[in-house]
Amino acid sequence: MSRSIRTLAVLAAFAAGALALTAGIFAFGPSEQTRPSSVGGPFQLVDQNGKTVTDADFRGKPFLVFFGFTHCPDICPTTLFEVSEVFNRLGPDAEKVSAIFITVDPERDTPEKLKLYLSSFHPRISGLSGTNEQIEAVKKAYYVYAKRVPLEGGGYTMDHTAIVYLMDKNGKFIAPFNLKRDADAAAADLRKRL
Repeated sequence: MSRSIRTLAVLAAFAAGALALTAGIFAFGPSEQTRPSSVGGPFQLVDQNGKTVTDADFRGKPFLVFFGFTHCPDICPTTLFEVSEVFNRLGPDAEKVSAIFITVDPERDTPEKLKLYLSSFHPRISGLSGTNEQIEAVKKAYYVYAKRVPLEGGGYTMDHTAIVYLMDKNGKFIAPFNLKRDADAAAADLRKRL
């Protein structure tokens, strides 16, 4: 096995372990009724159109929040595709909900880059970026882990939390949103929150 393949295998195993640990914390932690409501909170970021937005812009409708980055090879595009499928199944009710994709890689993920990236997914998904300080603050508010992982050749990838957060109309955390089920079932669950 070549060194680069071994390196990729170790990175993949580390990412899978971090994902399993984070998912386990939420899956086997407190129930929806007793989970802490402190997840989430105020933020000010920039959307894919270069417009400054805050958490207040997303209130009034339930919304999903997912952290990732545009250079992500698998988890991020898969999750955004799954969210898009759920929104497609909602039909006209998709106007009553939104999703936010917040980058953990603001150095590379400019508004222009996010706009191009999100053009492949449902239009109800907004991409948000900001300064390193703004991104660190929103990561802290959502208890998100993210770390830069160097790659051979000078590049890097990001290891990060891969939970989709379901927030209510007031911006309060409800529970992790399960996308590992039939899109119709996920859409029906989301429709109950409208």
